[in-house]
Amino acid sequence: MIIIMEKGASEEQIEAVIEKLIGLDFNVHRSTGEVHTVLGAVGPAELVDPDEFKVMPGVMECYRVMTPYQRAGRAAKAERTVIRLKNARAGEAEIGGARVVLMAGPGSVEGEEQLFRCAELAARGGAKLFRAGGLRAHLSPLSHTAPEEEELRLMRRAAATFGLFLVAEVTEAADVPKADEHADVLLTGSRNMQNYPLLRALGKAGKPVLLKRGPAATVQELLVSADVILDGGNEAVMLCERGVRTYGSYTKNTLDVTAIPVLHKLSHLPVLADPCRAAGRRDMAPALAAAAVAAGADGLLLDVHPDPSKVLAEGAQSLEPAQFLDLVRQLKALAAALGRSL
Repeated sequence: MIIIMEKGASEEQIEAVIEKLIGLDFNVHRSTGEVHTVLGAVGPAELVDPDEFKVMPGVMECYRVMTPYQRAGRAAKAERTVIRLKNARAGEAEIGGARVVLMAGPGSVEGEEQLFRCAELAARGGAKLFRAGGLRAHLSPLSHTAPEEEELRLMRRAAATFGLFLVAEVTEAADVPKADEHADVLLTGSRNMQNYPLLRALGKAGKPVLLKRGPAATVQELLVSADVILDGGNEAVMLCERGVRTYGSYTKNTLDVTAIPVLHKLSHLPVLADPCRAAGRRDMAPALAAAAVAAGADGLLLDVHPDPSKVLAEGAQSLEPAQFLDLVRQLKALAAALGRSL
């Protein structure tokens, strides 16, 4: 249920509505904008007549929302969410604002030298965030999917050396505090989109969360997962379209470009895209990156490597240095044509 308070509604009137909702066994999330206060209530909405709230002093509208997600929905917040990052080495960055933000780095950690070379390349291309993943569990049951403690320290050093924020993947709830200590953004991979113990742990983390859409997940299911994180108190959540499974076999996945404007319409959260992992091929990733920016993506995740032919896993989707720098030039021109910047 969504309740929109009138412009100028008093604090006493707002609290009266909240008190009534709590008395009816609703969980209430308050969002205070410049003009209106919006109350998102999760509970037995089907048993409550919206007119009971419409007649209360200070209430402008009350809607019974039938979607299974509440806090991630556009109706729960009047303004779009903008996530702000800040630290001494990297400076400041905004995700969800006028700029298209780049997150770049290798698909897997291969050692200190590789990490520093990749971070240097990412910074040279104008990326603000450095991302490096662990080895892929679906490639070998013996490999890990998230960086270990020592790898996190190396990633942090590499990111700090070149003035970048660090994005680190987390795959288990028990690892959230460790990643929270080292990283600026915590990433949930596509295969963990519905790992609810992990999502609940991320809801209590102190860092923003980048939530990737699962390969067979609907947009609605992605927003439900975002709600789990938001419900834990962490309001800094970003959504990421990274390709879904279809009947097509020419590429690794199919980038659902239409999901980007759809998510912007349905949700107030920032929306990013991962064209490299969607295509699985570096020759197609630039076109998909441009399509994502044209569709309104707030940022891109790009796999980059000084020598992709030597990557341990998934090297085919990693952009070569010249290719990456050329793509950045193209994206700057595209963003400018759309009234944005990169």
